[in-house]
Amino acid sequence: METQDPAVVEAVKASGESTLEKATAKAKETFDRVLNISLNIAVTGKTGSGKSSFVNALRGVSEDDDDDDGVAAPTGVTETTMKATMYEHPTMPNVKIWDLPGIGTPNFKADKYLKEVKLDTYDFFIILSSERFLQNDIMLAKEIRKKKKNFYFVRSKIDNDIRAEEKKKGFDEQKVLAIIREDCQKNLKELGDPKVFLISSFDLEKYDFEILQNTLEEELPDHKRSALLQAWPVCSAASLEKKIKFFEGMIWAASLASAGIAVVPVPGLSVACDASMVFLFLTRCYYAFGLDDGSLSRLSEKLNKPMEEHLTKSKLATAIREKTMARIQVSVSLATLATVEYAASLLPGVGSAAAAGISFATTYYILREGLKELANIAREIRKEAELDTLCSNSQMS
Repeated sequence: METQDPAVVEAVKASGESTLEKATAKAKETFDRVLNISLNIAVTGKTGSGKSSFVNALRGVSEDDDDDDGVAAPTGVTETTMKATMYEHPTMPNVKIWDLPGIGTPNFKADKYLKEVKLDTYDFFIILSSERFLQNDIMLAKEIRKKKKNFYFVRSKIDNDIRAEEKKKGFDEQKVLAIIREDCQKNLKELGDPKVFLISSFDLEKYDFEILQNTLEEELPDHKRSALLQAWPVCSAASLEKKIKFFEGMIWAASLASAGIAVVPVPGLSVACDASMVFLFLTRCYYAFGLDDGSLSRLSEKLNKPMEEHLTKSKLATAIREKTMARIQVSVSLATLATVEYAASLLPGVGSAAAAGISFATTYYILREGLKELANIAREIRKEAELDTLCSNSQMS
C-alpha cells in the first residue's frame, strides 16, 4: 500500500469517514452546505421599535450606507417599513434578513397582517419593542408558535434608557436593567414567561446581544447554525473565538474539496487545486471576523482611532481587501516553507481550477496558516480597541 500524505490522513480522520473517496465526497457536500445554506430571519415590531436599526446592525451596515453591497434599511420615527422587505447579508447572500411591517399599526391591522405576512417563509422571528410588549406582540407570537417556529422578544434602545436614568441620583445600571426586564416579562406571562433580551443596536458589545446569539445557536437546527455563526456580528472575544473554532473545524472540508483528490497521493505528489475555493474560504473568515472595511471604519469612528492599518501588515488581508487574486502571497512565513511542494508562495488566478502543481499538504497548510493570520489580526484589533474590557465592564449580573 502506498504511503499516504500525513495531511491527507489528518483530513480523512477529521471527516469521520473510512476512505479518502468517502471523505472527499463528504467534504464537497459539507463545504457547499456551509457556503450556501439559507437562513431567513424575520424582524418585526411596532412603529419606532428600532426594527430597521436592528436589521442594519445584524448586517453590519451603517444607516447611511448606500453602496451595492451594503445598502441599509431606512430608519425613522414613522412606519418606514410598508411591506416585508428583504435585505441580503452583504457578505453572505444566502442569509436574508426581513424587515417586516409592525403589527397593529393603522396600515397593518392585526387580522390583515397575519393573512399577508407569510410566516412559513422565515426560520425564526425577532419581535422588537422599545417599550413594553403589547397584546399584538403576544398574538403574533402565538401564531408563530402554531407554525412551530421560534420567536425571541428583544427590548431595544436600552442605551437610551440607561442615558436617561444615569442622570438620576443613586443610579445603578444593573438595577435599571433588571427593572426593564421584569416589566417586559410581566406582560408576556401568558406565553409561559419567555426570555427577553435587552440590546442596543448601536452598542452590540453591551447587554444581551451575545446571549441572544448563544440562544439562537442552541435552538437552531445544525444545518442552519453555521450560517448564523458566519453572519452574526462579532460582539465579544468569546464570539470571535467561536467563529475561529468553527473555521478551524472546516479546514479539512475546504482542503479536500479544493484539492479534488481522486486517489491517495504520496508525499510530493501534486494535485489540482481550485484556488477560488481556497480564496473563498479565507474570504469568509475575513468577513466573519469583522475585518472588512465597513466593520473597521465603523469601529474607527466609534473609537476615534484608525483601525484599518492593522490589515496593511498582512499580504493576505490586503489581497482579500482589494479583491485581487491574480497572484496572492499568502504570508511571509509561507515563503520559507520547504517541506512540501510550494508554487513560489503564490496562488493561481481566481476562477481557474487548473492543476497548479500545488500539493494537498500545501493547500491544507495555506488554509491553516491563512486562518491563523486573519484570526490574530482580529484579536489584535479587539485588544487595541479595548473592546473586551468594555464587554467585561458591561456584563449582566
